[in-house]
Amino acid sequence: MAFFPRRRPSASPLPTAPPSPAREWVNSLLFAVVVATLLRWSAVEAYVIPSESMEHSLLVGDYLFVSKLHYGPQTPQTPLQVPLTHQMLPVLGLPSYTDLVQLPTYRFPGFSTVQRNDVVVFHVPHEQQRPRDLRTFLIKRCIAVAGDTLAIRQGQVFVNGQAAAIAGEPQTTYFLAVPRPNDEVRQALHGQGIVDYTQPDGLPAAGPHPETGQLGYFISCPASVAAYFKKQPYVQALTVATPAADLFPDVADFDVSGARSAAPRHWQLDSYGPLPVPKKGQTIALTPANAAIYYKIVSQYEPNAGISWGPDGMIWQNGRPLTSYTLKQNYYFMMGDNRHNSEDSRFWGFVPEDHVMGKAVFVWLSLDPHADFWHRVRWSRLLRPVS
Repeated sequence: MAFFPRRRPSASPLPTAPPSPAREWVNSLLFAVVVATLLRWSAVEAYVIPSESMEHSLLVGDYLFVSKLHYGPQTPQTPLQVPLTHQMLPVLGLPSYTDLVQLPTYRFPGFSTVQRNDVVVFHVPHEQQRPRDLRTFLIKRCIAVAGDTLAIRQGQVFVNGQAAAIAGEPQTTYFLAVPRPNDEVRQALHGQGIVDYTQPDGLPAAGPHPETGQLGYFISCPASVAAYFKKQPYVQALTVATPAADLFPDVADFDVSGARSAAPRHWQLDSYGPLPVPKKGQTIALTPANAAIYYKIVSQYEPNAGISWGPDGMIWQNGRPLTSYTLKQNYYFMMGDNRHNSEDSRFWGFVPEDHVMGKAVFVWLSLDPHADFWHRVRWSRLLRPVS
């Protein structure tokens, strides 16, 4: 006769207390922060245009979506930072990161590479006081890619010896001479989209030309707008005004001696080059004639020890002249569309590939900083593709 143990009645589970409303809010907030951080790192990030260096293609007050998917997202170099911040904590003004831990970075595959005419967001290459992934963002147009040779002649860009078709609406700065500057002329300038961001009302201010003494206005505009003003009866003359500037590579941040290249180039904003754009794997024979072009690359942008600038106008490594160098990554030449009002590669040199963040794809909001409340939104620019 078999005996079976009596089955004990199963214990019913204790009821779980529902989470409090505060706990639900905290959980939802943490989930949103994690998702937003992942999207911001891997797919898309929002930026705003703070200056006129890309006008008229992009205006001050344009809010952009920038795709990280085009060129591939990069793993962070500085992991210890407050999510959804960059450099500083809002309101407090304190650093939002610590650089105690620095990691090697890896770029995931994208579905494109940087192409000529792409509008690119990247980190400022020469901002050495911060880790690379926390340097200031800039947005410019890629004019030449790795392996190209760039030149500018009378404002015309040439790539590999051929005149290059530049997308967007490049602007040039002119001096518009008029016999009687007045509000009517200022309104006419404003009607053609010319804005002076140094003035409270955004309207251009008149003044004398520093060399000729003629009264008039310094304006930045596309060639089509310049052609319009040349036909107006109140315009005496319209001349290109190219500001003088110290340009790359004649002036570089050389250590110790501050010496320059043995062959100063004296290039100008509208007369520049020819300049070869470095390409990964390319071996360069270094000479006093070209060493200044590659000094920042060898000493700052790529991992090399013992680099200095020698008294002979050459790059030195460990106390000896470096006569050749093989490049470890691609580089790009970036320029603003507002050609005479943009600090870009003409001033500080090439953009390394590992500084590239993403491609600007479209404007999702645009606010006019000089308009009143009822007219602040530029409705015609909403959801406008960046080209």
